[in-house]
Amino acid sequence: MNASTGKKRSLVTKFMIMFIVFGIFFLIMNALYTFSNQTLSYHNKCKNNLKNITRYLDTLIRQDGKEFVELKEYFHENYSQMRIPADYSGDYHPALAHFEELFSENYPDKEYGKDILFKDLEGDTKKAYAEYRLEYWISVFTSATESFDLSYTYFLYPDEEPVMYYLIDPVPDAVTIDGKKYISLGFHGAEDSKKYPMMWEAWHTGKQPESFDIFDNEYGNTYAYYSPVIIDGEKIGLVCADLNVETVTRDILMAVVNQTLGSLIVFIVGVLIIIALIKKIFLNRLLRLEKSVALYAKEKDAAISTSIMESEQGNDEIRSLSDQFAGMIIEITDYMENLKRITAEKERIGAELNVATQIQADMLPRIFPPFPERKEFSIYATMNPAKEVGGDFYDFFLVDDDHIALVVADVSGKGIPAALFMVIAKTLIKNRTLMGESPAEVLKNVNNQLCEGNEAEMFVTVWLAVIQISTGKGIAANAGHEHPALRRRDGHFELVKYRHSPAVATIEGIRYREHEFELHPGDMIFQYTDGVSEATNSNDELFGEERLVRALNLKPESEPEDLLCTVRKEIDAFVGEAPQFDDITMLGFAYYGREDDGV
Repeated sequence: MNASTGKKRSLVTKFMIMFIVFGIFFLIMNALYTFSNQTLSYHNKCKNNLKNITRYLDTLIRQDGKEFVELKEYFHENYSQMRIPADYSGDYHPALAHFEELFSENYPDKEYGKDILFKDLEGDTKKAYAEYRLEYWISVFTSATESFDLSYTYFLYPDEEPVMYYLIDPVPDAVTIDGKKYISLGFHGAEDSKKYPMMWEAWHTGKQPESFDIFDNEYGNTYAYYSPVIIDGEKIGLVCADLNVETVTRDILMAVVNQTLGSLIVFIVGVLIIIALIKKIFLNRLLRLEKSVALYAKEKDAAISTSIMESEQGNDEIRSLSDQFAGMIIEITDYMENLKRITAEKERIGAELNVATQIQADMLPRIFPPFPERKEFSIYATMNPAKEVGGDFYDFFLVDDDHIALVVADVSGKGIPAALFMVIAKTLIKNRTLMGESPAEVLKNVNNQLCEGNEAEMFVTVWLAVIQISTGKGIAANAGHEHPALRRRDGHFELVKYRHSPAVATIEGIRYREHEFELHPGDMIFQYTDGVSEATNSNDELFGEERLVRALNLKPESEPEDLLCTVRKEIDAFVGEAPQFDDITMLGFAYYGREDDGV
């Protein structure tokens, strides 16, 4: 008996040794995979940052246009005469003030940029402006470097290959002139095409290269990316960005090593605990089962089998030896209990979703007409979610006695996450609008707020308009939303298409476009979400913009409520029995003007 027991303990121990070996192997492979994956992920992020910053700076330079070209030409000829303080910290306003003072003295009653251009300036005034603009661009490049956590950003241009001149130098030297220290300008040198093949490819082709220059310097392993700047068809130079990745690679390696060591300690402690539990729990059960089986084999007492089943509370192979039939009964019993619990949980969730549906519906204006005392306009809106709760929403409210705000928006996704995001977005938009901000300012500030902690990476398309009731003049901003439809008095509905801004909560710091429009008495606006145009029938055909315009023009003179009802009937007839995949939201606004306008 003792020999048999010792053998079984030995088998368990051997099994646990194999488990430990496998665990150690798994930890090592996991560490290698984690290091490789994190390194690749970080390096890809670095590459994307380099691409984004060069494109961003290239865009800024091209917006400056010919003036930047003239600045580069002036710099090339006069950099030895230009003075930038060696301790320049990014504040270019003193240089700007110096230029404005000289400009006022030399060109009284003239306005720079309107009456006088850079090419028209002379002498010290031109030099002062060039120094101011160079300080400005240095601050722009420095800010971009810090914002994207890069090593350097700089601008260079070739004179005669392979010589490159640095207009904006990443590591400028200092020189002393007349007892004062200034940044040494006009640094140039031969750039080896073998070491920097992508640099010269970008210059020769005038296109952003597909790859990077990767090289080692005194700062470690470095990625370099280039974006050629082309103005009016002429190549004027390269925007360059460098990023050192060597330190980060070492940090990732140390982090992975520390993580692996910590995991290994936890794993070994866990294995020791498991070994102790196996000896105490499983081995004792095997010994008890062996004794019971031997007794049954000897006495053939059915009560022994009952005691075996009653003594085993586990759900494993040991128990299966003793209660094959009892096990099936227990499984059926457990299944029925689980089914009851799941059914009850489903009913509870259904009840909570009904409450959520009601809460969401209560957040949207549902009393029509909403402003019965106002005769200058009429509003009607509907929202039908694809699920119990949705991400679409509409809103309208008086900013003051003479301005009304209209909002139609669509949160990415559906269900409860979209509904929660919708509540936040709707509240922020309304609060910002009531504070008197313009539509573009509202979307800009709401975008920045929603980007904070947006781990789910949700976003919302928004159409926001503020209309002056007394004049019909309005301002609208469209953040990736559908094009509104407009009907002039006695006319037909047509889609008003213009360039959108990006959706809200995508990238922090976006500036949104806005445009002005004017409604005349008898005009009507119809706005909607993509659940209308993308309603799909059983043949996977979309309702589309053309069908929408036709539906609007069936009865174009209708009041907003009748108009929305007509459109919804057309959608339902088109979709038929196909399920609704997206929220359907519509808003109609009819403008009548004031009675004293003679309408």
